[in-house]
Amino acid sequence: MKSSKITIIFYLALMFSYLLVSCSEEEDTKMEEPPQMSVHVPAKGNSWFLANVGTNQMKSSDFDGFSWTSKSSVLRTYFRLEKAGTVHIGLKGTVSSGSSTIRATFQNESKEIKIKDTDHGTVYIGSFTVPSAGYYYVDLTGIDRAGNQFAAVEYIALGGDATLSGVHFSNEDYFYWGRRGPSVHLAYEKPEGTADVQWFYNEVTVPEGNDVVGSYFMANGFGEGYFGMQVNSTSERRILFSVWSPYQTDDPGSIPEDQRVKLIAKGDQTTINDFGGEGSGGQSYLVFNWEAGRTYRFLLKGEPAGDNKTDYKAYFFDPKQSKWYFIAQWRRPLISTYLTGLHSFLENFDTATGPMGRMVNYNNQWVYDTNSTWHEMIRARFTADATGRDKARLDYAGGYQSGDNGFFLKNCGFFNETSKVDTYHTRPALGTAPDIDFTQLP
Repeated sequence: MKSSKITIIFYLALMFSYLLVSCSEEEDTKMEEPPQMSVHVPAKGNSWFLANVGTNQMKSSDFDGFSWTSKSSVLRTYFRLEKAGTVHIGLKGTVSSGSSTIRATFQNESKEIKIKDTDHGTVYIGSFTVPSAGYYYVDLTGIDRAGNQFAAVEYIALGGDATLSGVHFSNEDYFYWGRRGPSVHLAYEKPEGTADVQWFYNEVTVPEGNDVVGSYFMANGFGEGYFGMQVNSTSERRILFSVWSPYQTDDPGSIPEDQRVKLIAKGDQTTINDFGGEGSGGQSYLVFNWEAGRTYRFLLKGEPAGDNKTDYKAYFFDPKQSKWYFIAQWRRPLISTYLTGLHSFLENFDTATGPMGRMVNYNNQWVYDTNSTWHEMIRARFTADATGRDKARLDYAGGYQSGDNGFFLKNCGFFNETSKVDTYHTRPALGTAPDIDFTQLP
């Protein structure tokens, strides 16, 4: 009898211990459940692969088509939070076989995570505190892999109270334009009393370190075209002058003969092409190794040519040689006008350099009218394109700040100081008109 009681007590104690362990394990399981992360930032529109991170030689590559096999490649995904607080971060990705170990870094805090070929959901990275609203990024670095790449990343998942006031990133509608970044513009205001504008003069300075590949620092824009300088690659830069055809198409080959922009003349070193993709027309450019930190002068002429046509003529001044270059003269049909819609803009046309910041100064704007009088333009309206207005990207700025550098435009780089669009800005008047003898231009 005594033995039976001992046996019963033993089994009761064993069952009680089992229940305690089970409850403890169940409690641990509950504690380990990841927090809710319902905001998904698509990698396709918001990520770039970076090399040489943290150095002056940092380079960026497009997310699409990149083979993530090197441990030195960093996959960086950007997003903007509108509130300080706690942010939960996770990752949705797949591996072709086995598993990959990846280091995830946010705000200088790193954690290693493992992605298995059996994973089909979000892998929780961790919870972090952000001190203020603004742009942030998650860096992923491959440590070990069994498959042919470290991972195919679909999105970064976000949650927490830091996301409650909004999270800005490029959605599917802006996968292309969001990677290029927002374009920004200055629309110049003609002074009262200005007659028809025959000539438009502008000075452009790109500060050192801002001559990023893919940049178009457009100086002299007008109703029918644009004229400025580009960084086309690491080895080539251009002075570009283009005039649109009145025929609405992105295919220059489809333009009827009577609506084609005609080349009247060009400089000795100027290359001539048709262009398409964003409207179509005539393109002319001078391959010229312009330098950051140096001020260049742009001069554009526009006037009726008779028979309901208009001629446009562009000149570029190199200060090192004290020389004006003639770029080209184009004749546009179905319009008879002087220069209108005078503006400048800054754009990035290379999606691979979307995370790289750039800026430009525009100064000393003047117009010469049909009364043979120079007028200084000191007021401009700052605007941004749909990428900025729809808040796919908010890293844009422009207007006038201070000093004698004139107006500025800035975009890309995921900086936080966004300028208000549709605002007017006034720079100090310089008061000295350009000293140009038009009869001596080439």
